[in-house]
Amino acid sequence: MARILITGGAGFIGSNFVHHWCETYPNDRVVVLDALTYAGNRKTLALWEDSNNFRFVQGNICDRSLVDSLFREENIDTVAHFAAESHVDRSILGPDAFIQTNVVGTFTLLESFRQYWQEQGKPDHYRFLHVSTDEVYGSLEQDSPAFTETTPYAPNSPYSASKAGSDHLARAYYHTYGMPTLITNCSNNYGAYHFPEKLIPLMCINILLGKPLPVYGDGQNIRDWLYVKDHCQALDTVLHKGQAGETYNIGGNNEVKNIDLVYKLCELMDELAPDLPVKPSKELITFVKDRPGHDRRYAIDATKIKTELGWTPQETIEGGLRQTIIWYLNNREWWQPLLSKDYQAYYDQVYGVKS
Repeated sequence: MARILITGGAGFIGSNFVHHWCETYPNDRVVVLDALTYAGNRKTLALWEDSNNFRFVQGNICDRSLVDSLFREENIDTVAHFAAESHVDRSILGPDAFIQTNVVGTFTLLESFRQYWQEQGKPDHYRFLHVSTDEVYGSLEQDSPAFTETTPYAPNSPYSASKAGSDHLARAYYHTYGMPTLITNCSNNYGAYHFPEKLIPLMCINILLGKPLPVYGDGQNIRDWLYVKDHCQALDTVLHKGQAGETYNIGGNNEVKNIDLVYKLCELMDELAPDLPVKPSKELITFVKDRPGHDRRYAIDATKIKTELGWTPQETIEGGLRQTIIWYLNNREWWQPLLSKDYQAYYDQVYGVKS
């Protein structure tokens, strides 16, 4: 039985991982640490709140005394570190929070875990999983090979630069102290519990509300899309089978142009959603000024995790999008309260179109 600390467990990927872990390993002790910033939602974890094996702690990963106490009180042997500021647009508007959370916060966790792990006699089975992004590798040309674990880092936004810094820290703690860290770099995730500012939920919700669908630039930017449940299974595999000190790239094998993804969402929404305000919903597509430093293409080569650990994604892009849309259609009470005045002000500032 593991005793796992999941940071950022009320966020998008983190909460999906909490659901995965609690369902798969019901006898494990699960402790969630989350600051509940704008993108964290405790309601997402309501299913587990009454479980004797579950504990939620509201707090910041930069709070060293809190982190120290959690490791010792709960006898943590596994860390799954999701907590991060993660939206590129917000990092352009205000980079400070990204450096504080993603770099200083990760350092705080690593240093606290190192001291605790050493006090415990450096157990071989302890693990610190640092969950990161493919954006640390920069941008690919149309015909360039996909990112591998040895692709040089070339971050182009304050967000990706802060994640690159945290990756380097996690790697350094293995090579300097022998601490059993693991790093994963994933492509764009999608699925349930995704905050409305991100591309797929933004499009779904705006279609439901009859509002413009803002598409950056010419819409030709390419992303590899990974269904979040596939990602959670991959992280589970890395924790149980991965080699300490290694990095594993996790991708969905689904490279899609942004504009093609939006057209597919419109098509599926027209099929699945009754009584849309505007139909066909593709009439809502609105091209807006491109994001500064917008990376043209991301693509993940996930050969290593497939050959060494036996993981491959199971969900197709069409099947995953269909499940995601159905979730948003059935869970309006989850996302509706998130469309606050602050969110609307941010939206107008970023896209330059009234939401």
